[in-house]
Amino acid sequence: MESPASVAARLGRATAQVAGPVAVVDLDLFDANAAELLRRAGGTPVRLATKSVRVRALVDRALAAGFQGLMTMTVAEAVWYAGRGVPDSLVGYPSVDTAALAALAGDADARGRVTLMLDDAAQLALVEAAVAGTDGPPVDVCLDVDASLRLRVGPLTLHAGTRRSPLHAPADVARLAARVATTPGVRLRGVMTYEAQIAGLPDSSAAVRAMKKVSAREVRARRSAVLDALSSAVGRDLTLVNAGGTGSLEVSSADPEVTEVTAGSGLYVPATFDGYRAFCPRPSAFFGLDVVRTPGPGWATAFGGGYPASGAAGPSRLPRLLSPGWSLTRREGAGEVQTPLRRRGGGPELRIGDRVWFRHAKAGELMERFDVVHLVRGDEVVDVVPTYRGEGRSFA
Repeated sequence: MESPASVAARLGRATAQVAGPVAVVDLDLFDANAAELLRRAGGTPVRLATKSVRVRALVDRALAAGFQGLMTMTVAEAVWYAGRGVPDSLVGYPSVDTAALAALAGDADARGRVTLMLDDAAQLALVEAAVAGTDGPPVDVCLDVDASLRLRVGPLTLHAGTRRSPLHAPADVARLAARVATTPGVRLRGVMTYEAQIAGLPDSSAAVRAMKKVSAREVRARRSAVLDALSSAVGRDLTLVNAGGTGSLEVSSADPEVTEVTAGSGLYVPATFDGYRAFCPRPSAFFGLDVVRTPGPGWATAFGGGYPASGAAGPSRLPRLLSPGWSLTRREGAGEVQTPLRRRGGGPELRIGDRVWFRHAKAGELMERFDVVHLVRGDEVVDVVPTYRGEGRSFA
């Protein structure tokens, strides 16, 4: 595998004539990652999480490579893609955006292409109000089932995973499904069970790996019970059972009741995925900053770079530097306008005008900072395409 220093040198040659800060995606690595994600799913269809890409040209590229359908951030994004011919978009999160729901309800074509996410009767009521008095096919909905692990240890309950949906027990899911079944203009299509404690947690210790194994067995058994309860509640089997993420494709796709898995971050492979054992990280997305100051020996200051990732604040949310021997400073980290760097090893001194390269801690969030992304092969820019931001779109 190419070393970080070699990648940095190659990207520097490719973008030598491009002003920084600059965002880059290596197409050869992106394509290899797409093939690897599809392989890891073992034939189970893979839905693309657009929040982890946020560049329409690269979303289209992943679909052409074999991804089937999108998981969008918002209803507005799903309607946007429906208008561009994407046949199947699953909104990954519940929405209270009444304007976007009304736009979907008033677009008969989009109604046949978009599936909404629910986990509460109050969200269902908003969808019902939006479709009232409109014409078109029923609006499909999916129930977000909490897939976190809850273990009873004496009087305590240990929780691993996210706290998202209130739907955990099969009976809870069945009650909401029964409400959907009697709601005019709405149709239950399926369920989503995202195992964040498996997909989104690096294999950092033996304890974490053991928890993942226990959680995989528990969620598989509970998913089966949920599907049985839903069949009884609505009188039919569901056609959509979504699960997994980049970090859990093998585990989720191994369940024969799962009809599809979702992935997106694995196309860029941000720094938070370096600790996984399920796959070998092959980063494809980077950003470059230009050195504009050298305050003293062993110090350099780059322009821009304040792109921390979402989540709990800490070092793991900061960009990761590719240049050997240099690091962010503990006091300032990645700065709003300038990012100070300190020499801590044997790397060469940085000079004014040099370009330093980073990986973002998370995937698509990087693209919210740039209007365009430069697509490279080897040490050559082969295309420049707009991000969502460059298209005047902000969906989250």
